Amino acid sequence: MLDSFSTDKTEKIARKFPKVRFYKHAFDGHVQQKNRAFEMCKGQWIFSLDADERCTPELARSIADFLRNSSGSGPDGMRINRLTIHMGRPIKHGGWYNARYRLIRKGAASWGGENPHDQIFLHNQPRWKTNLGPALTGDLIHYSFKDLSDQINTINKFSSIIAFTRAGKGKKFSLVRLLWKPFQKFIEIYLLKAGFLDGMPGFVIAYSSAFSYFLREAKVFELQNGLDRPSNLRSDYQVQK
Repeated sequence: MLDSFSTDKTEKIARKFPKVRFYKHAFDGHVQQKNRAFEMCKGQWIFSLDADERCTPELARSIADFLRNSSGSGPDGMRINRLTIHMGRPIKHGGWYNARYRLIRKGAASWGGENPHDQIFLHNQPRWKTNLGPALTGDLIHYSFKDLSDQINTINKFSSIIAFTRAGKGKKFSLVRLLWKPFQKFIEIYLLKAGFLDGMPGFVIAYSSAFSYFLREAKVFELQNGLDRPSNLRSDYQVQK
């Protein structure tokens, strides 16, 4: 287990289990920390599970069956369907119900993407094919937010990370993106990806996602006009060039 100096009871609980190997490293980014954890894994296969995710019994059986029958010539990874629960219901549309690589052969994949929206990519597969691989049966239940207030806090935090990263890499503010991207994102989630089929939660998700895109660009503007770093960004977070 790789811990970024948590202040709760994580370490105390983890050390109660003799088979748990406990390590610490300062948090320097979602992608960076998860790749560091991958390197520390000893087994042939790695199942990546976030703290807010739960494995259903059907998925557990599917994973066990796959590992039992896997061979050296088989696939290097399997995608897993992630079902998010938000505002009292499972979200099946709007791009929120999707399959991503989570079960991978050690050394055959790594985390990539833009922090904090990371995902696993297989080394022997073009990135444009990453959402086309085989998927296991069963769902990974994702309790992404406690409630709508928690979602708003997350949007504020994640948009700060994205803006700080982009500004640190020299990406300039764009008025066109500020005006266009939120509208584009709403149409994509609510209409093109049928978010309207999820009722009011689907509308809230589309609207809040659009607002997230607005915040990202607005914060890039802020960072290019005198702000050193967003006030809600943890002090040890650094831009990886």
